[in-house]
Amino acid sequence: MPSFSEYSLLQSLRDTLAEQGLKEPTEIQAATIPPQLKGRSVIGVAETGSGKTLAYVLPILHELKTLETEGAPISIPGRPRGVVIVPGRELGQQVCKVFKSLTHGTRLRVRSVLGGTKKQIARQNVRGEFEVLVATPGRLGQFLESRQLRLDDVRILVLDEADQLLDPGFLPVVGRILGECPPEVRMAMFGATFSPALEHAASELFSTEPLRVRTAGSGKGLETLETDNRKVSHGLRYEALKKVLAQDSKTSTLLFANTRGQCEKLAAWLEAEGHPHVTYMGQMESLERRKNLEAFRSGEIKLLVATDLAGRGLDIDRIERVINVHLPEDLDNYSHRVGRTGRAGRTGKVVNLVTERDQPLIQKLQDRG
Repeated sequence: MPSFSEYSLLQSLRDTLAEQGLKEPTEIQAATIPPQLKGRSVIGVAETGSGKTLAYVLPILHELKTLETEGAPISIPGRPRGVVIVPGRELGQQVCKVFKSLTHGTRLRVRSVLGGTKKQIARQNVRGEFEVLVATPGRLGQFLESRQLRLDDVRILVLDEADQLLDPGFLPVVGRILGECPPEVRMAMFGATFSPALEHAASELFSTEPLRVRTAGSGKGLETLETDNRKVSHGLRYEALKKVLAQDSKTSTLLFANTRGQCEKLAAWLEAEGHPHVTYMGQMESLERRKNLEAFRSGEIKLLVATDLAGRGLDIDRIERVINVHLPEDLDNYSHRVGRTGRAGRTGKVVNLVTERDQPLIQKLQDRG
């Protein structure tokens, strides 16, 4: 595996990577960064926690800073050259954090327009000149309609969690955003899962044939995960959960359910059992979600009860265990959930409470190996 110092990245980026102790790229980074530096569009599919964000952040910063140093700096407000589209606010905040951790020496400006943020704050974010925009589709669509942003100078467009952004709910606005960009825009799509149907839909969006990269671990459980399938019979789901929690009550744990109602019932049970916890669901106020997430991230609270909203994109250090109190029907959703633990080479544990109706999913997992 090559080191970052061997890549044709700007010296300022190599210096920052070295300062952060980042020496060798992960598999997805090694496969996609060099072709992007040469101007190639890519589709990258890799397991959760494999470093996909850095795989597109570095090429964006390198290309946009190079344009500036070669005498073509940004000169018009609200006209970015790099755009990253994300499905949700929390992932957008994390992506901004990665960008900004690398811009101290490279001196590029990163702004965001994210759903769940007050429009006034979003408008302030994009005043003036800046190089990189991180956005959710709906909010970006609003800013394009009001002409507060223009995408006619975009050189790089990235779809993060592309499998979700190519869903019928997002696809029309994503298509419109692409239509606002120059025809020759370079594109990159990254995700943990990518079905053949989605890959076909993605191909329709590229102006040139993309390089397709699928890592060895994509679509499979991470090697660092220990999985414990607990059989649940006669509806005794909470009895089984009680035993799991009793074994280790101090482990940082993400508990998944499929619906808001299931989450609320689970939270009420935890309350009755005396387990401090917080929740993370759709239809909650964004301020409450952020507060709960911070309490969990800081270690103040060890249990986070969530729907699949937390299965995608959330990057929380050292989640030691995922418990699927209610298993999803979809294999992709399962992959996203369990990918919240065992990240960056660390060990993690997954506990599945398995009922009779979950057997088709368990069989798929066993077939996948």
